[in-house]
Amino acid sequence: MPKNEIVSPALAVPNGHFAQATVAEPGRLVFISGMTARNAEGGVTGVGDITAQTHQVCQNLKAAIEAAGGTLDDLARVDVYVRDINDFEAIHAVRRQYFTGSAPASTMVEVSGFVNKEYLIEINAIGVLS
Repeated sequence: MPKNEIVSPALAVPNGHFAQATVAEPGRLVFISGMTARNAEGGVTGVGDITAQTHQVCQNLKAAIEAAGGTLDDLARVDVYVRDINDFEAIHAVRRQYFTGSAPASTMVEVSGFVNKEYLIEINAIGVLS
């Protein structure tokens, strides 16, 4: 999917691995529900480890977008929910490994909890497939 990062000189450079805005050409939209560190067997990967959980979440996003016929490069937006906003740098270090092309637009917020107390992060996404 042709996705282009928008950069405005009127805005500060992002402090993480995300775009200020993203333009995606018309295509088929894919809405991915919140992905957690729940692995294919139903267990939680990386209990207490934000890096391991972020890797599992990214792997889950990858599996979902690939099942729809796309790649991680087709994700135009991700919304990230975390238990501890101080994990920002560790999360973005992992994101750089998965979002290697133009980064998606993104929001990250700290939340008080998830449906499973062992989850540290959840990410939902919107993809645009050509």
